[in-house]
Amino acid sequence: MTENTQQQPAANPELPTQYAPAEVEGKLYERWVERGYFEADANSDKPAYTIVIPPPNVTGSLHLGHAFEHTLIDALTRRKRMQGYETLWQPGMDHAGIATQNVVERELAKEGKSRHDLGREAFVERVWQWKAESGGQISGQMKRLGDGVAWSRERFTMDEGLSQAVQTIFKKLYDDELIYRAERIINWCPRCLTAISDIEVEYQDDDGELVSIRYGEGDASIVVATTRAETMLGDTAVAVHPDDERYKPLVGTEIELPLTGRRIPVVADEHVDPEFGTGAVKVTPAHDPNDFEIGQRHGLPNLAVMDERAVITAHGPFQGLDRLEARSAIVAALRAEGRIVAEKRPYVHSVGHCSRCKTTIEPRLSMQWWVKVGPLAQAAGDAVRDGKVKIHPQEMEKRYFDWVDNLHDWCISRQLWWGHRIPVWYGPNGEIVCVGPDEQPPAGEGWHQDTDVLDTWFSSGLWPFSTLGWPEQTESLAKFYPNSVLVTGYDILFFWVARMMMFGLYAMDGTPPFHTIALHGMVRDQFGKKMSKSFGNAVNPLDWMDEYGSDAVRFTLVNGANPGVDVPIGEDWVKASRNFANKIWNATRFALMNGATVEGPLPDPSEMSATDRWVLSRLNKTVAEADAYYDDYQFAKLADALYHFAWDEVFDWYVELSKTTFFAGGEGAKVSGRVLGEVLDVMLRLLHPIVPFVTETLWTTLTGKESVVIADWPADSGFRDEAAEKEIELVQQVVTEVRRFRSDQGLQPGQKVPARLDLTGTALAPHEAAIRQLLRLQPEGEAFSATASLPVAGATVALDLSGTIDVAAERKRLAKDLAAAEKEKAQANGKLGNEAFLAKAPDNVVDKIRTRLAKADEDIARIQAQLERLPQA
Repeated sequence: MTENTQQQPAANPELPTQYAPAEVEGKLYERWVERGYFEADANSDKPAYTIVIPPPNVTGSLHLGHAFEHTLIDALTRRKRMQGYETLWQPGMDHAGIATQNVVERELAKEGKSRHDLGREAFVERVWQWKAESGGQISGQMKRLGDGVAWSRERFTMDEGLSQAVQTIFKKLYDDELIYRAERIINWCPRCLTAISDIEVEYQDDDGELVSIRYGEGDASIVVATTRAETMLGDTAVAVHPDDERYKPLVGTEIELPLTGRRIPVVADEHVDPEFGTGAVKVTPAHDPNDFEIGQRHGLPNLAVMDERAVITAHGPFQGLDRLEARSAIVAALRAEGRIVAEKRPYVHSVGHCSRCKTTIEPRLSMQWWVKVGPLAQAAGDAVRDGKVKIHPQEMEKRYFDWVDNLHDWCISRQLWWGHRIPVWYGPNGEIVCVGPDEQPPAGEGWHQDTDVLDTWFSSGLWPFSTLGWPEQTESLAKFYPNSVLVTGYDILFFWVARMMMFGLYAMDGTPPFHTIALHGMVRDQFGKKMSKSFGNAVNPLDWMDEYGSDAVRFTLVNGANPGVDVPIGEDWVKASRNFANKIWNATRFALMNGATVEGPLPDPSEMSATDRWVLSRLNKTVAEADAYYDDYQFAKLADALYHFAWDEVFDWYVELSKTTFFAGGEGAKVSGRVLGEVLDVMLRLLHPIVPFVTETLWTTLTGKESVVIADWPADSGFRDEAAEKEIELVQQVVTEVRRFRSDQGLQPGQKVPARLDLTGTALAPHEAAIRQLLRLQPEGEAFSATASLPVAGATVALDLSGTIDVAAERKRLAKDLAAAEKEKAQANGKLGNEAFLAKAPDNVVDKIRTRLAKADEDIARIQAQLERLPQA
């Protein structure tokens, strides 16, 4: 444990009788911010500790996933700040291109307008106006949660500095031939009217139809199957496998494409699986990525038959129909011509949807800008393989490698108006000029800038260094790059983490953006189900904060945070965490009223009781445990260790065992008061990163010092007393066993019972008064009659239960319970001994019966022991 060097105002041991989070949390947070506790000095001599916030969307609000992630990061940074690091938790928000543009377009629609009515410049100005008025509400919610971020450094992916970083890296990648423009098949959202990347496509099983269509006539016919009949209008070939004997005579010939009047070739391509379906596939190069590759290999034309809204553009009766309308109409027309060989409805298959608006994605041939990811992804993979970057938990490495080792080139252009506009100009004679941030774009008649903007993940991929001033070589960049750790969900391992790795290594001369990637799971409801408004189980964390306090929400989230594993959470668990905060409050209040103090040095161990030495030994072990769990990102184990130390060992055992000492007064009470003060001081500092508000109030009251935020993190002093720990373990055994017996006999917790304690030959003698106090055991009187005797921990506790229970009635009740347990055992044994039953019963049913048998055995043993302990009637 370390000494704190803060100023010490006069201590005020007065605390309200109840803890009211709503009355203290807001005021405390304002005080922390005003005093600059969360700011970071780039010129400090302290070692740096840096974490960036995964930038929430400017359109967003705080959900439980945010609250969970922010609590973990806040706990890490608060601890490091207390350990003496120059700690930077970098805040900021993402401009969220598609999501933000959709929000503002919906607002315009209420006015009967579209973005095209305003024009690009006025629309972008309108988005900035919306951002100023309505965006970023999440910042206020972060303050409610207690996020210790450096607010003076808050950044936005569209601010001037970050925009310069985006333009700089685009130019660098372009000059290094790692950015190029090409016509390829992309994922197109007909609702958002933009390309989206592979990882922004959500796949789900939809009910569709599988239609088998006969192309050609007679012997020169081939049957193909499709779930998207409307795309047949754009077919430019039928493909078969080169070794498929069934179709060899047709390879190189042409067959008729129904409904169109066109003839298309039959080509041989090894991509085709001869064992799947009929072994023949229709080829639509402009509307399918695999077909596009076949078309490239065979020089097939790319015939687009849909516009950007997925409306049919091909000439004929289907022109102007939506794709789904056209699908039904085309199938009907084919059926009328006798071309439908088979139809399967419903046909469940995996269909891609836009992750933002849920519209079905349409593969579409389009001219777009791309990042050549090969060398960048290789570097990102090697950084983990070489140990420069560690992924925690380690088993997540496989998922990372599976992704970065198989990355396709990244489509970075989006057909939006809100975002970083691509810094490329086109000239009147086909010239293409990429312009850096310090360069003037070409001027003159016929020159114009590309109308597309960059994928949002392009700018957020620069976040660890662009927020520190890059491309300028700032003091902050030198001090705080690379980040110490990235804390983020495994769900954006590919969206965000891989992009930061690629860009960080590329822009920062091979230095990765962080040393460690600590991955956590997703927050789910108490039954393990994904939280969703559509499921009716979504929770607004602010409602829980209003009801139970921010500390209760934070502790509940940390308590479920096993690395890389999803986190279940329910309101009952938040209530339990609120009770824990109240327990800390009440116990500290009791301690202050009974002499707990931090004044002066700790007494010498020789002056302490075994109880004092025990709790200090356990305290130091808990400090060591906490450090180990923090360093291994084992948040759930950390919370569990601190909870049980505080509630069980300090409040339920040490405080209770010491009450007789406090009530007796004298030197023993002074020693224990100083020990209890030390324990509370250290315990509150250990708990502070997780539950900052209640610990701030209690610690400043206990110590009279300025703030626990800037207090020293406790250090393990090395003090251990195994003998004292074993001695108190004996006391705990006696108390626990006698409490169990009392409960079994139906005695009320506060009911007093005469008892004789034989502690001869044990280390329990000094604790007799405390044992009697905890167990409500009266001294034996003249009429004492030992009706029950309990040997435990080498001692004997004799109890006089005459007059406290009706022995005959209790024997009758227990005999009834015993008969029921024996009947349950007989029934379970009967089923498990029945071979016919075992042969037919499902495994889970058999397992339940085995569980019932084990429970019956336990009940029988327990009831028999209770009967043996009862006094004779």
